[in-house]
Amino acid sequence: MSWAEAGFEIFGTHVLWTDLVGNIAALATVVLAMRKSMWTWPVQFAGAVLLLIASISAHVTGNALKQVLFAGLAIYGWYAWRRGTQDGRRLAIRQGAWWERLLLVVIAVVGTIAVAVVFWVTGLSWGAHVPLPEGAVLVAADAYIFVGSALATWAQGRALVDFWIVWLAVDLVGVPLAFSSGLVVSGAVYGVFFVLVVVGFVKWLRESRSAPLSVPVTGGAAPEGVAR
Repeated sequence: MSWAEAGFEIFGTHVLWTDLVGNIAALATVVLAMRKSMWTWPVQFAGAVLLLIASISAHVTGNALKQVLFAGLAIYGWYAWRRGTQDGRRLAIRQGAWWERLLLVVIAVVGTIAVAVVFWVTGLSWGAHVPLPEGAVLVAADAYIFVGSALATWAQGRALVDFWIVWLAVDLVGVPLAFSSGLVVSGAVYGVFFVLVVVGFVKWLRESRSAPLSVPVTGGAAPEGVAR
């Protein structure tokens, strides 16, 4: 057994260490995002690398590709938040404009269809090897999670409150798919994600309605929730 497949048994189920630690990092990412900490992005990057390894070991190609995308978006998010907190400013979170929300919906629908077709034709999704009609449903779910996760992370980088809502929609599909793929830890973590995402959404929504877009920091103190 290679180090990538190393793990332990829980109630007869083999749990990968990469899946466990990667999901702990993913949970930490949500908590850090609530606080608008710059550590959100390096922790997300590390978690994406570990979950990439776990997904490859479980032969869940769609999820593996999603982690590659997460790693790239983590770099984008760090850069965007870094620019948004220059000169002692607080990160300016806001609700998306109507056209941004419409764009998210359109990309989610069109993107899911396009990615599902690619996954099915190339066999990248494990569902493509399952007999119809179950196989088509699994491929569509894989594509939906892939596109939805990318959109949520992109919107998070733009500090849009709406990114929490996108994550809620992804979790509704991610929980059952993860369990059916044998990634028990991922499935359980998706469930915890759902609760944390609700809390994060409420927190960001309240702040976006009450806080100014940016607040200069005096006396050399760091902005609340933003790491130096």
